[in-house]
Amino acid sequence: MTKRIRSGPLSSLRVLEFAGMGPGPFCGMLLSDLGADVLRIDRKGEASSPCDVTRRGRRSVVLDLKRPEAVKICLELFETADAVIEVYRPGVMERLGLGPDQALNRNAKLIYARMTGWGQSGPNAPLAGHDINYISLTGGLDAIGFRNKPIVPLNLLGDFGGGGLYLAFGILAAVTHARQTGEGQVVDCAMVDGASILLSAMYGMKASGAWNDHREDNMLDGGAPYYDTYQCADGEWVSLGSLESKFYRIFLNAAGINEPELYDQSRANWSRIRKRLTEIIAARKREEWLTMLEHTDACFTPILSAAEAPNHPHLKARGVFVEYGGVTQPAPGPRFSATPAQIQNPPPSIGAHTRTALADWGITEDTIRAATA
Repeated sequence: MTKRIRSGPLSSLRVLEFAGMGPGPFCGMLLSDLGADVLRIDRKGEASSPCDVTRRGRRSVVLDLKRPEAVKICLELFETADAVIEVYRPGVMERLGLGPDQALNRNAKLIYARMTGWGQSGPNAPLAGHDINYISLTGGLDAIGFRNKPIVPLNLLGDFGGGGLYLAFGILAAVTHARQTGEGQVVDCAMVDGASILLSAMYGMKASGAWNDHREDNMLDGGAPYYDTYQCADGEWVSLGSLESKFYRIFLNAAGINEPELYDQSRANWSRIRKRLTEIIAARKREEWLTMLEHTDACFTPILSAAEAPNHPHLKARGVFVEYGGVTQPAPGPRFSATPAQIQNPPPSIGAHTRTALADWGITEDTIRAATA
């Protein structure tokens, strides 16, 4: 049996990931970056590319889960796994004979983590959906956009934040419990749940009267002129985030703005401030503004494209992005002083490790041959 050397605080964790899209692979990537041995069960015939960043760090096994020989292998893999990630609609794994009852019967300490949009229960549970649908129901999408229309954000709030990160958090909490007590369990992770939790502060502000349901009318949704975006003379954009009065004053002073009426940050003055800041910032190129403000406490930054971001001096100094396998991509995080994380290997081609990885996980050659013949 080949021993794989992995780096990171989760190097003792063994995870079985059933292939899916979006938050499932993202969760698998996060765990792998921190050292977990994540074995991915892929479908035959799927495409793979070095640019599939969220597939990095795993080994890929191809199994046809409609074949009893493949189901037998998965049941054996459950026995030595710490956690399972599955991302299918409710009932799919049960029909395959690979549901949580079968899994926990094989391994009482197993964490069976289920990632769906709507959750395992409720009237929407069997329905299809995407990030935009999940954040629509939770109040998130209604709060994002212009006064006359919500805008479609990147799928960060539902899929990746409320989905993948939330799932990773749930898995690690359940694994901690299992290692302390020997008790495994099912983790029902829904993107509607995760997106709602990410909105906790907003709901708190709403309850206190500090937030209303009108877009571009609140402190953090583009309503406040000192927490907004502005276009420069060269067409480039910058962001201003000087919420606190001391930072706002630093911005005005460093920018050489000596107009007493702009120092009043009260809501009644928002319209006047926005009009003047729009005019003032549009009078200079972005680089001129950055020379004046970027290294102050004005909370003023350039709005960079994905092509520009990896070359920013601060991000380069911290190594926020790396080039790995010819692809520029975000580096693993967070930073650990004693057990540094790392990309364990590039995104694998589909089925590249079917025999070697299954053997590493204790599956006999005869069993592998029967399932892959």
